[in-house]
Amino acid sequence: MLDHFREECGVVGVYGHPEASNLAYLALYALQHRGQESAGIVSADGRRMYSHRAMGLVQEAFNEEILKKLPGHSAIGHVRYSTSGASFLKNAQPFAMETHRERLALAHNGNLVNAREIRDELEERGAIFQSTSDSEIIAHLICSVHSDNLLEKISYALDQIKGAFSLAFLTEKLLAAARDPWGFRPLVLGKLNDRDGYVVASETCALDLIEASYLREIEPGEIVIVDENGVHSYRALIPQRKSACIFEHVYFARPDSIVFGQSVYQARIRLGAQLATEHPAEADMVISVPDSGRVAAYGYAHQIGLPIEEGLIRNHYVGRTFIEPSHSIRHFGVKIKLNAVRDVLAGKRVVVVDDSIVRGTTCRKIITMLRELGGAKEVHMRVSCPPTAFSCFYGVDTPTKEELAYNAYKESIEGIRQFITATTLGYISPRGLHLAVNHNQGGYCDACFSGDYPVPFPESIREKQMELFLMEIEKR
Repeated sequence: MLDHFREECGVVGVYGHPEASNLAYLALYALQHRGQESAGIVSADGRRMYSHRAMGLVQEAFNEEILKKLPGHSAIGHVRYSTSGASFLKNAQPFAMETHRERLALAHNGNLVNAREIRDELEERGAIFQSTSDSEIIAHLICSVHSDNLLEKISYALDQIKGAFSLAFLTEKLLAAARDPWGFRPLVLGKLNDRDGYVVASETCALDLIEASYLREIEPGEIVIVDENGVHSYRALIPQRKSACIFEHVYFARPDSIVFGQSVYQARIRLGAQLATEHPAEADMVISVPDSGRVAAYGYAHQIGLPIEEGLIRNHYVGRTFIEPSHSIRHFGVKIKLNAVRDVLAGKRVVVVDDSIVRGTTCRKIITMLRELGGAKEVHMRVSCPPTAFSCFYGVDTPTKEELAYNAYKESIEGIRQFITATTLGYISPRGLHLAVNHNQGGYCDACFSGDYPVPFPESIREKQMELFLMEIEKR
């Protein structure tokens, strides 16, 4: 298991194109980094809705024949990594529901902190759930409202839930999107360049692939409805303290995206430069842990005036599972993904830049590889985010607080350094992180570093997280 946080989910919605499901499929390709467990698309042709969901990557879930069975001028899609609910097909999205009043599908990126309480209440009222994901709760809340006005129904449902949600909704005749009033997860609005159609997506890289122009972010607390009369914006939810996930800029988002109104690439360059200012090293070269640390490594190397080299090569063709040989190979899981380049590293003092250290176990194996296989003389580890000390409850899969390296080693940077066996270890400071990402202007959630949670959560959330963690251990 790599020593990183798991991605969350990715959502897309397309309206006003005769091949809407094809465009949604391509957009999901661009968002594949946000979730690799399952993929799904629901389309609509004005009279009916059509659905396909499957486990695996986008290319495994869809082919030409399947896409032909998803006709219509509008569609929504989803790629998933399970932050809530186990990894089963029943939890794959988008969720599609049909009642005697309507058909509705939705795709959700985020996590609800009051999901358990609402689910219990809905079940007492007779609701039957098909999944264990908290995303289905939103669909049930919408369908529970006795109204023909979709805006009223969505507004009511979103007013009941607390936590992180960027959502795409689909009915037979319209597309809708919404973002939580704290703005935790990204969501953008774009326009198709060749016709009067619109797109919503988690990141702008999805717009680029299908040749849609970036218009703007969907604002925190905003509901957008797209129909035959165009785009309609409603400020339906009471604004809260803006709390965009700062880790989108550190790790989650693709470097070629614009997230929360700014370039992810440029933010990571600044992170690397700030890291070099705070933690310079006497070394011969800079390398990155590919691919997540690469852009920050560029910023670090430029700032400190050292050459940047490819000292670790990533195998991009490793599947989600592999067969380990029966005889023991040390650090097999890391070696099959990464390999050290001895011609680059031998006898050299190396700065290694990565975006985070979560548990520290993979980082330790990488440093061992750099020394034993690569022949590096010194390994100076540099990390472009502060020590991760707290779990996330807003849609990011993090270990329990006790499993994080910072807590496991008694809140000691020196303890972590000794465990990972680095020559030196330096993390960017919390102030440096905010300065690099948004010039210290605020508006970001950094609870995983600071413990400052914008939305309170019940103790049951902690218990639920422990259950999910134990399930993950069993799967391994």
